Amino acid sequence: MRPDGSDPAASTRAHRRALLTLVGCAVLWSIAGVATRRLERAEGFEMTFWRSAFCAAFVVVSMLVVHRGRWFARVIAIGPVGLASGAMWSVMFTCFMVALAYGSVANVLVVMAAAPLLAALLGLVVLREPVLPRTWAAIAIAAAGIVWMVADGLTTDGLRGMAIASFVPIASAINIVLLKRTGARIDLVPAVLVGALISAAVTLPLAWPLSASAHDLLILAGLGVFQLAVPCMLMVRAARHLAPHEIALIGLLEVVLGPLWVWVGAGEAPGRATLVGGALVLSALLLNELVALRSARRSAAQPNAGG
Repeated sequence: MRPDGSDPAASTRAHRRALLTLVGCAVLWSIAGVATRRLERAEGFEMTFWRSAFCAAFVVVSMLVVHRGRWFARVIAIGPVGLASGAMWSVMFTCFMVALAYGSVANVLVVMAAAPLLAALLGLVVLREPVLPRTWAAIAIAAAGIVWMVADGLTTDGLRGMAIASFVPIASAINIVLLKRTGARIDLVPAVLVGALISAAVTLPLAWPLSASAHDLLILAGLGVFQLAVPCMLMVRAARHLAPHEIALIGLLEVVLGPLWVWVGAGEAPGRATLVGGALVLSALLLNELVALRSARRSAAQPNAGG
């Protein structure tokens, strides 16, 4: 125990749990590609609508289970900060799919590589969250890995799609800072509900008339629950114990794991560039976190060493 009453060992354990939780979130986020390969008719805006609608329904049910009759009061309690977070969730839920309608997957993923850099810069400016040189290096290596993964698919067309996709890392960075700054004081899980409702409302007119089959709805329900609601709700909890750049860096696992699930589940083998680039991203994330954990252990051991 330190003189200020803090417990470095407990903080290290909380950080480790949050880190593992976020890795699990990235794994769940990454299943979207392989799941959508199984759809029969739903695509684009309709897929986004149903996914967001099922996400909203699950968040409501989970809040009813936990808070019972007080669930709506919990939604109201998020206030302006929660509404801002909800708006950012809606941008992330919607813009990625819209961007794919106007540009290639490769172009869109390159834009996603900017997320850790934006989160680090915003965290540094707003939260005064320090970013160590090793983390800047990890961000650069991870970004280079993603560019390597998709370099063969990059085109000069689809600039509109890239422009739309740019809202995703921007919204992600803003949301991460909001979660980090106020998540300990305000329960921002209901903000996921707000984001899903906004996304569903925006995409419904664009998706009409709906054509999803019962088979499609079952898959989209699974995506809404397990690929959106569950990981996003868990991320809200984990964000309290992680730095903004850490959250965004681990989130890049989604980009790396997505092609692997498509390979396993749909038989679409990734190319050499995808494997090499993915290995670069994983190496950057792993080395950054291993060094961070070792530093945290040393910090936790110092008070004990002094008696």
